[in-house]
Amino acid sequence: MLYDLIKPFIYKTDPETAHNLTLKAMKMGAVPTCGAVKDASLESTLWHLKFPNPVGLSAGFDKNADVIGASLNMGFGFVEAGTVTPKPQDGNPKPRIFRDPKNEAVINRLGFPNRGVDVFEKNCAAYLKNKAKFKHGVLGINIGMNKTQSEPIEDYKLLIKTLGPMADYLTVNISSPNTPGLRDLQKREFLMALIEALHKERKAACTGDNLPPLLVKLAPDLNAEQQEELAQTAIDAGIDGLILGNTTLDRPEFLPESFRGEGGGLSGQPLTEKSTGVISNFYKLTKGKMPIIGVGGVSSAKQAYDKIKAGASLVQLYSALVFHGPRLPNDINRGLVKLLQADGYTNISDAVGAGHK
Repeated sequence: MLYDLIKPFIYKTDPETAHNLTLKAMKMGAVPTCGAVKDASLESTLWHLKFPNPVGLSAGFDKNADVIGASLNMGFGFVEAGTVTPKPQDGNPKPRIFRDPKNEAVINRLGFPNRGVDVFEKNCAAYLKNKAKFKHGVLGINIGMNKTQSEPIEDYKLLIKTLGPMADYLTVNISSPNTPGLRDLQKREFLMALIEALHKERKAACTGDNLPPLLVKLAPDLNAEQQEELAQTAIDAGIDGLILGNTTLDRPEFLPESFRGEGGGLSGQPLTEKSTGVISNFYKLTKGKMPIIGVGGVSSAKQAYDKIKAGASLVQLYSALVFHGPRLPNDINRGLVKLLQADGYTNISDAVGAGHK
């Protein structure tokens, strides 16, 4: 495979430079289009949205909505663009992304670098105008606060007002470890006030009967008491779904000392089991009634299937693309079809939460 041949050269390139070159290549059409796996067993309807398959691209890959269509053409069933903030911001000082190829792990401390909502809105509009050219899929928009904002709710309201009409679903990111104070927002009192304000803003900004579902992205580092509180808060606030989770502050001892000493959030294979455990716990706490998108260490069909059986209706990946290349979403979907057949399921939705039965 071509990616296996060029991977050694990619690893010799600074991670952020390599990522930016990838985005440029995708914008130019230089990344080959993978024929999406088409199988009825992978299709599902969640909220009012039809997902052609359950494998999505996580936020962080396409921060400025530059390559939505090209990403869907890689075989993803849905793409989550962002995180976008109202004002442009540079993020944290470089270097700020680090790889550990042996353990298929990444550490980043980016801090929401993006070109702001005006550029993001224009890019989304361009995609929607030419949507027919691309593979069918669902568009999620991940929104965050500027580092300098002292009233976070105002940033989230502005973003919903501007981008809500363009989104199939919206994700409120309050769990990145790289924006000071952001994870402190994962508390009942604030979350209740935030969601109430955003429900009002969404109703005012979006027309029609099917408003874009409002999801909240939580950290995988919550303790049992915090998980219980937030699960009940999500129910009480009327949140439409959860994304579990974000990067972790954990540093397993098996990681190389020079790598694990870097600050920021850890993603990739070291996060797999922890993420699946959090999904399983939230599924139980919400009695399986709140849709979950499972994220963290997905690089194979089995890992995706484990998250689905733990309670995720959909899964997302990002870091694994660094190590496995653009064919990965299709490889996972082909594997999921076989796993569903082996377990006697006719549709992916039948397997959601199966590990609890």
